This record gives sequence, C-alpha cells and structure tokens, in this order.
Amino acid sequence: MNDTDARIKDLAADDRPQERAWKYGCDTLSTADLWALILRIGQPGKPITVLCRELMATVDNSMLQLQRRSRQQIMELKGLGKTRAVQIEAVMTLVARYHDEWLQQKNSRLQVRTARDIYEYMANRNANLPHEEVWLVMLNRANRIICSRPITQGGATSSVFDVKKTLKTAILENAEGVVLCHNHPSGQLRPSPQDDNITSIFKKACQAIDLRMLDHVIVTAEGYYSYNDEGRL
Repeated sequence: MNDTDARIKDLAADDRPQERAWKYGCDTLSTADLWALILRIGQPGKPITVLCRELMATVDNSMLQLQRRSRQQIMELKGLGKTRAVQIEAVMTLVARYHDEWLQQKNSRLQVRTARDIYEYMANRNANLPHEEVWLVMLNRANRIICSRPITQGGATSSVFDVKKTLKTAILENAEGVVLCHNHPSGQLRPSPQDDNITSIFKKACQAIDLRMLDHVIVTAEGYYSYNDEGRL
C-alpha cells in the first residue's frame, strides 16, 4: 500500500468522493471531487482529491476556464502528466458532444429565427476557444440548419478568411442561406474593422451567386453580437 492509498482510506467515508457519490448522488459532489472520481489516483503524499482541488483552484473553479487550458498548461500542475491531461480533454469533449446531441434531439434541424438561435447552436463549438475560428452555418430554404463547418483557424486576434473556399463549402452542401459565426477569445463583443471588412466582402460575394447571407454573429462565452440585429448587414 502506498502513501496515496493510505491517506485516502484514512478519510471518513463521507469525505471520500466515491462513497459520497454512491450514498448521496454525484450531484452532491464538488467539481473537484467529480474530477477525483474520474482521475482516481493521486501521487505519493498527495491524494487525488487534493490534486483535483488544486487543479480547479488554478482556474477559479470554472469549467469554462478549464476548457480553455491547453494540455501543456494543465501539465504545469505537478502530478498531472500526459495521461491525465488527455483524460481531462476527453471528458470536456464528451461534455461538448452531449450538448450537441441534446441540441439535435431538441430539434434535429434547428430553424434559425434570431441571432440567439445561432448563438445557442454555435456556443459550444467555438465561443470559449483560446484561438479564433470562423465557422459557416448553412441553411435550407426554410432557414433550418443543414450543417456547419469551420472555415478558418487563426491566432487570438485574427483569422485568414478565404471567400472562395467559404462559398464552395456552401455550394457543395446545397445551402440556400448562410450565417458567418466567429469567436473573440478576448471576450470583446464589438466587431473589429477587419470583421466589418469580411462581412462586407462576403455579403457581396453571396449576392453574386444568389446565396442569402442572413447574419454574421460574433460569439464569446458571455454573449454575442449580431450584424443583422444591429442593422449593419
């Protein structure tokens, strides 16, 4: 028996995450203790419960902040190596897929009526990313979502936008309408001059091939900005 096992077993039953989860349910556990259930084993002299509390403390107990951490940043905490960094990434991916499936079940082909519909559809895909991504959401004639595709990925401040590639994507999916959606890692919702330029260029390109551009929506973890809502499309 190593020191880690001994120290966990020395805890009272109601202080052990697995015992409490079984007795009272997982929803009674803190986020750190839920991670302890998943990661399971700590390191000599430090139970996994302590390690996971330290992990969550580094992100102010925020799952949104944890999602933005790279593998390398997670591994900066002593005791979290490659395996645990990938385990954490896997859980976050499962959460994202659950959200996608829930949306699909709610409405297999979501009808876009407002910019908020786009935000709710896209938020789990790119709103909380540490880098900028531009996505194209494609719609049928009834404004129901056919699919969405990432178009460009850039740094924390800008992306290189390829109009021809974006239009080709829409044509191949037989889209009747499109919405551009990109995130601002800074959390700033106001569009930049570059965003304005992309919107103008893409709108003219869509008009040239009789493709409806419904909106350009900027998203962050806190909210969204709609060019259409602001009367700028």
